[in-house]
Amino acid sequence: MPRIGAIFTPSFPPERLRSAALAAEAAGVPELWLWEDCFRESAFAAASAVLAWTETLKVGIGVSPMPLRNVALLAMEIATLERLFPGRVIPGVGHGVLDWMAQVGARAQSPLTLMREYVPALRGLLAGEELNTDGRYVRLDGVKLDWPPAQAPAVIAAGEGPKTLRLTGEVADGTVVPSGWTPDRIRDAVALVQEGRDAAGRAGTHEFIVFVTAAFGAGAAERVSADHAAWRNAADPSLDVSGDPEDVVRAIQPFFDAGATSVILQPTGDEPDLEGFLGGVGAVAALSAARG
Repeated sequence: MPRIGAIFTPSFPPERLRSAALAAEAAGVPELWLWEDCFRESAFAAASAVLAWTETLKVGIGVSPMPLRNVALLAMEIATLERLFPGRVIPGVGHGVLDWMAQVGARAQSPLTLMREYVPALRGLLAGEELNTDGRYVRLDGVKLDWPPAQAPAVIAAGEGPKTLRLTGEVADGTVVPSGWTPDRIRDAVALVQEGRDAAGRAGTHEFIVFVTAAFGAGAAERVSADHAAWRNAADPSLDVSGDPEDVVRAIQPFFDAGATSVILQPTGDEPDLEGFLGGVGAVAALSAARG
């Protein structure tokens, strides 16, 4: 079944998170996604709070920068959350914005090599394996989690360029891409991910998660258009995801048709009513579930 969620972007201060999380759960939003953008909010501190405040809401990390966090530490963070709140954590990792990584002295000379070493190590640690590896970036000497999760969560990796998209198919359990991508671009990206999976001999399912900017109510279309213009996204009618929940359900269907398994709705940067936005996402999720 297609999955729907919402994003609490770090353009909102941390003190807004509790009301947003409670509003999301009350509205029936299945997933609330958090970003770990420099230098704003810790995704894992925020995730632990959201999970504690709510009962059923799943929390996605979309995404944590690999250069910023040692893989063993990240595995500990994820495993702890997964044991405390089983089945409610969706961890994601990515290259990180390269300029931000440079600011803290953590920019990898080869982000692809880092991902190739990091994601399998993270998956192995979460599966309870003892790892010994001496890579360019990931070095582990007999490292094994004392408290691995009972069931390792799927590890999602972010991708944009063709090489990274293929690599996410090779090494990760799912792929996430940013807002501003048209359904045609999603279709091409899904094909690249599948190329990576085929090359690695991967079987089973692979999630493809798409962030999509959306708005509800008066002036929604104008706000979405302005948001895309600010991010220099292509001016394309397929990116007009706005209106009432029925309108939004229709507008996101092409993303699912292109191969997305999840559409996570992102508020505009000037969203005036975050709780109202989350109520709209809950209505979209209910309509989508009713239609199967």
